[in-house]
Amino acid sequence: MSAADTRALAILNARLLDPAGDYDGAGAVLVEDGRIVEVVHGGGATAPEGVEVVDAGGLCLSPGLIDIRVKTGEPGAEPKETLKSAALSAAAGGVTTIVVQPDTDPAIDDPAMVDFIQRRGAALGLVNVRVAGAATRALDGLRMAEIGLMDEAGALYFTDGDKVIGNSRTLQRVMSYAAAFNALIACRPADPWLSEGAVATSGELATRLGLAGAPAIAERIQLERDLALVEQTGARFLVDQISTEGALETLARARAKGLEVAASVSVNHLCFNEVDIGDYRTFYRLDPPLRAESDRQALVEAVRDGLIDVITSAHAPAPAEDKRRPFAEAAPGAVGLETLLPAALTLHHAEGLDLLDVLRPLTEGPASLLGLDSGRLAAGAPADLVLFDPGAPVVVDADALRSKSKNSPFDGRRLQGKVRLTVVGGRVVHDGR
Repeated sequence: MSAADTRALAILNARLLDPAGDYDGAGAVLVEDGRIVEVVHGGGATAPEGVEVVDAGGLCLSPGLIDIRVKTGEPGAEPKETLKSAALSAAAGGVTTIVVQPDTDPAIDDPAMVDFIQRRGAALGLVNVRVAGAATRALDGLRMAEIGLMDEAGALYFTDGDKVIGNSRTLQRVMSYAAAFNALIACRPADPWLSEGAVATSGELATRLGLAGAPAIAERIQLERDLALVEQTGARFLVDQISTEGALETLARARAKGLEVAASVSVNHLCFNEVDIGDYRTFYRLDPPLRAESDRQALVEAVRDGLIDVITSAHAPAPAEDKRRPFAEAAPGAVGLETLLPAALTLHHAEGLDLLDVLRPLTEGPASLLGLDSGRLAAGAPADLVLFDPGAPVVVDADALRSKSKNSPFDGRRLQGKVRLTVVGGRVVHDGR
């Protein structure tokens, strides 16, 4: 271990934001050997002699963000994104842990691929790179992947990503097997027949623009099936990128019945609605598609109420040649690692959510869901931290993003919230002071 890894660090005069401890107030954090050794609540803390000191000057210090849904192009499509460019983007955005999705080429569907990605990520020395394994082989939706062996290799959960497992028997087998060792299964709720070929949400706007749409109810229909299988198998389940009010109602009923079901939402669906498509702006071509304003508002309230456990960037890089096409032909998805924090902070600035309620599904929520010991400001926890100014103005310039792809729907937007320092395992990996 290098001297940089073991150097002690004290961050003083900070506003500590710790959703896990329900604390928002003055304080300081002392770091040594890559872990938090002391958290002081209140002002006036001093650093031991010989410790590197960062004076936060009253800025916010929280656990580093954990993004559980990050696509990269490595291996197989490195021009879109490499693990290094994704990690640099994450560090700049205050994201200290990323979970790579399995839709690479080849897919992450066996323990060797899990090990390969984790080793590549660790060698970068930037952020924590973890893996979501495929639920089915080659994401074919039919043959169960080596879930048990991937779990032993370190995969945090299992999913076919954007591909819906339409075969109910296959999903039942996946859930039953995973339930035997308490592994987490994640699925996108989208009826594959109603959603086939759709690029927008059915309604007046899609009709006026001449875009193929899927009804919002397609999400609820598939979720009802998924939750019936959860009830039958006893599996732990994550509703991946919930986006409609109807599906939220279904989720709430499942929770009331005692099912072990969590839900994630893309920050894009908290910030935008279908009107943002405008005149076929392909940076807003997302999957799931943008929804009605009533759906967006329902999602915001679900974050406020704690019904949604995780906010993700849904980072999905696509080069210009894949986006500058007719809307229906453009690749879906958006980059978001670097803009995740200021985008999420719009829930505080524009929607009135408490800062702890905004940060909880970015830190404690994903950490608890995935069994990580990060996501909290407490002695013994990994020193994965972000220091940020919640009110600092940010004008997003997509061309300046560290991602190799620049497909950001926030391009040109004025946001608030600037990352000043990102610390991973006690090491400063981004300094924006």
